[in-house]
Amino acid sequence: MLMIAFPAAAFATNCYVVAQGPGQECLVVDPGIGVVETLRDVFSEHRLRPAAVLLTHGHLDHVYSVTPVCRSTAPAVLPAYIHADDRYRLADPISLLGPGLVGMFEQQFGAKASWTEPDDIVTVTDRAQVSVAGVELSCWHAPGHTEGSMMFGIDAVPDGVPADLDRTMVTGDVVFAGSIGRTDLSGGSDTAMRESLRNVVLPLADSTLLLPGHGPATTMKRERATNPYLQGLGA
Repeated sequence: MLMIAFPAAAFATNCYVVAQGPGQECLVVDPGIGVVETLRDVFSEHRLRPAAVLLTHGHLDHVYSVTPVCRSTAPAVLPAYIHADDRYRLADPISLLGPGLVGMFEQQFGAKASWTEPDDIVTVTDRAQVSVAGVELSCWHAPGHTEGSMMFGIDAVPDGVPADLDRTMVTGDVVFAGSIGRTDLSGGSDTAMRESLRNVVLPLADSTLLLPGHGPATTMKRERATNPYLQGLGA
């Protein structure tokens, strides 16, 4: 499995490209701020054809480039997948930010923040199975960071990872290496996050590779043993 990761230009949001291999169709996960040119380079280098965009949740730093990426294959338009509970965020995620964050964004990029909703939005629900670009995905609803936060599971791992790993989970902002997503933003819930960690994250097999929305990749075995937010929750 070909999986390529790189950080966006702001907030160090990880954008992922997933394909069966070079020369194939691919999925783009969480196209954040300033990723369009890098994605074009990735597509060109590996001869990939984008087929869909997956969104782990609706925060601006994870969805900012979704519409230009979905329109990059014009006249065809790519679908954008998001959990039903975060669908409303795609109407205008900028308006859901505080004025301070919007000001910081505009100061950093020297332009007024703007937004256009994707043309083709597909809502998914918990435990849905999605097959796109030859990749079989399982969709896991894990609220807490937002109402519709979700993780995408793939029964494969990137080429070159250790042999003791046999499954990949793209975790968005649910769980990171050594930490978890914040719950104090609009739509966040500490109670919901604890339930997601207990009922969705902890049951994952130790052989699962975790690809988070920010920071380095990790494994379920490592997080079970060392992540302080998973300690004492029980299985």
